Amino acid sequence: MKKILLIILAVVVTAALVGFMVYKQQSGYTKVLTAKVVKQDLSTIVSGTGQIKPKTYVNLGATAMGRITHLYVKEGDHVKQGQLVATVENVAQEASVTGQQAAIAAAKTDIASYVAAEKTAEANVQHAEADLEQKKLDWVRAQGLYKAGIMAKQDYDAKKAAYDLDVASVAQAVAGVNQAKANTNSARGHLQTAEATLRANQNALDLTKAVAPFDGIVTNEPVREGETVVEGIQNTEGSTFMTLADMSVITAEVKVDETDIVNVKLGQPADVTVDAIPGRIFKGHVTLVGDQALLRSTGVATSQSTSGTEEAKDFKVVVTLDTPAVELRPGLSCTAKITTAQKPNVLSLPIQALTLYAPPPAGDNGKVEAASTPASGAKVTPQQGVFVMKKDSHGRQRAKFVPVTTGITGTTEIEVLTGLGEGEEVVIGPYKTLRALKNGALLKRETEQQAAAAQPAGNS
Repeated sequence: MKKILLIILAVVVTAALVGFMVYKQQSGYTKVLTAKVVKQDLSTIVSGTGQIKPKTYVNLGATAMGRITHLYVKEGDHVKQGQLVATVENVAQEASVTGQQAAIAAAKTDIASYVAAEKTAEANVQHAEADLEQKKLDWVRAQGLYKAGIMAKQDYDAKKAAYDLDVASVAQAVAGVNQAKANTNSARGHLQTAEATLRANQNALDLTKAVAPFDGIVTNEPVREGETVVEGIQNTEGSTFMTLADMSVITAEVKVDETDIVNVKLGQPADVTVDAIPGRIFKGHVTLVGDQALLRSTGVATSQSTSGTEEAKDFKVVVTLDTPAVELRPGLSCTAKITTAQKPNVLSLPIQALTLYAPPPAGDNGKVEAASTPASGAKVTPQQGVFVMKKDSHGRQRAKFVPVTTGITGTTEIEVLTGLGEGEEVVIGPYKTLRALKNGALLKRETEQQAAAAQPAGNS
């Protein structure tokens, strides 16, 4: 029995010694998460949220006050350009048009009579001129006979009087033609006035009829037959018949954060997802990038805001869908992911591996010493870089800070331009460990599961 107890005691002591040795060996190590530098395709994505909108839409407003007599379409109906969609009571306007059309018809009849009078007057001129020609011949003949002493003075005077009378008759007939033409011109002037009045009356009648300005779909109809509408400010209650949208070209109008807008350019591809149609992606491209910043809290442009309060701002970006779908409706909430940069097969590493580190000054032997500190008053500028796992002369893994320059940023990775090569292993966490890590520190790999298990409860 005593022998068994001694054996058990020896085993316990041995185990304790082994555990103590392992603890001593690992006590100087920092447990870290690592990842490899790899080549892959990278894309920079800028996201924005907003709503689906047709490229072309119009709020068809009332242009005349009155009671709605007919609504020929309802919400969801398709309409054609020029189609009559609504009418307002227009008895007075129709009466004015009808009366003016009658006045124009009467004016045209008057013109026809005046034209006939012109022709009659012109015929009278021709008759008078022919008669004058005859009287002129008689007067010339009478002059010869009277000089020859063959014609009596009385007959001579009668021929002269007849000639003078026909001269006056021709002048009177010509004056009649001029008067007839003046009457015709006056009647034509009255006709033009009547036609202008008819156009005004017709316009007043047309204002009581609403027609579709283009092919589209009725997306909203806030009024009903029998209600009264008034012409007024757009979108005020009682001034809009309906909203028409051309759904042949659909856009996603989204807001992009001011920090990302500098990277958004016209023509960049985008993937649009709609909350109401889960699991489906609509391809599109950027067709408009707003120049005016919008206050995030109100959506009002900064140029129109009277408040001097500094707050987050967004910019409007319009993405036109390449292939519109019949399921899409104006106003549906959507998210657009815009690809602002894309590079194939580039060196990349996880974004969380990047850190800012201020290397201590070099020691006398020219090597960087982890325990050294900057000289008093010396200004050290932190550098962007990563900690790479490197083996020392004893085969132990140590942290080596390597400055790097970076390129485009993906969702979780970032492009490496200089400083690292493919396959190198870099420290990516934990975050608190990476922030406090020193150049030359001993490292020990740890899995994410081990790190999560070792983390105190309640910490993230």
